[in-house]
Amino acid sequence: MSWDEAIDAFDRHLRSERAFSEHTRRAYRSDVRQLAEALGPRSRPERVGAEDVRAFLAERHRVLAPATLGRKLASIRSFFRFLVRDGVRKADPSVGIPSPRAPRRLPQPLPVDDCQHLLEAEASADGDAAEGSTGELRDRAIGELLYGAGLRVGELVALDVRDVDLHRGEVRVWGKGGKERIVPLPSVARDALRAWIERRRGPGVLGEPLFTSLRVRQGEPPRRLGARDVRRRLLRLARLANLPGRVHPHRLRHSYATHLLDMGSDLRAIQELLGHASLSTTQKYTAVSAERLMRVYDEAHPRARRAKGRNGSVG
Repeated sequence: MSWDEAIDAFDRHLRSERAFSEHTRRAYRSDVRQLAEALGPRSRPERVGAEDVRAFLAERHRVLAPATLGRKLASIRSFFRFLVRDGVRKADPSVGIPSPRAPRRLPQPLPVDDCQHLLEAEASADGDAAEGSTGELRDRAIGELLYGAGLRVGELVALDVRDVDLHRGEVRVWGKGGKERIVPLPSVARDALRAWIERRRGPGVLGEPLFTSLRVRQGEPPRRLGARDVRRRLLRLARLANLPGRVHPHRLRHSYATHLLDMGSDLRAIQELLGHASLSTTQKYTAVSAERLMRVYDEAHPRARRAKGRNGSVG
C-alpha cells in the first residue's frame, strides 16, 4: 500500500467512524505526510519501524513545542493502529514511545470588565449598537455567542440559522466527535443574534449559515465565515476596546468557564455546557479560579500587603 492510499483510507476512517472535524483531520493528515516525506519515496507504511518513528520525532524535538510534538505522535499512533486494525500491518511501531511532557499551562481568561468592554466596543464607538451597520451587528453577535455560550470557534462557524432558537433561548451545537449539545443563551446574546438575523443579507432560510460574509458575488449564496474570519473580527473588537494582550475566540471560551465557576456554578454543569468528554479537562478552571482568588487576596488583604512590605513576599 502506498502512502497516498493509506492516508486516504485513514482520512475516511477519521471522518466516517470517528467523526473528526475537517480541521482535526487536516492536522492528522499533515503529520502522517510529514513522516512519509521524512522517510523518503521508497518507504511504505507497512515497513516503518519503531526506529523510524523515533528518529522522525527526535529530529523535531528541538524546534517544536512539546504539545505540538505530542500531537504528531498521537496522529502517527492513530494512523498505525488503523493499519493494524485493517490488516495492513501486524504491529504498531509507535508502541512504547513516550509522549513528551508539556509544561502545565493554565487558561488565561479575560477579566469580566474586559469582556464587557469588548462586547460593547461597537456601541461605544458608534453610539448605539442597535442602529449599527450590518457588519457591526454580525460582529457583536459573534462576540456575544463566543462569550455568552462558550463555543469553540469551529462550533460557531458551523452553525446554521436553524440551530438558534431565540424563543427558547438556546443554541444547538455540534461539538467534537459529532456530539450534539444544547447551550442556553443569555438575554443579551439573544438580542444580539435577533438583531443580526433580522438584518442579515438574504431571507435567513433556516438551512443557511448563521454567520456569513457581507460581500456576495452576483448569483452566488453568501459565503459562510471561517475560523480565520472570526479571529480577525474579534481582533477588531479588541482594538476598538483598547484591550491589551492577545484576544482570540478560545480565550473567550476560557473566560466563560472561569466566570461561571467564580459565580458558583457546578463543575459538572460547566463540563456539560463546554462539551468536555472528561471532567478532568474542565477541572483546570478550578486552578485558574483559585489562582485568581489568591491574587485578589495578595492585592487587597491588609495582612497580605503588610507581609509583602516587610519581606517582599507573602507571609
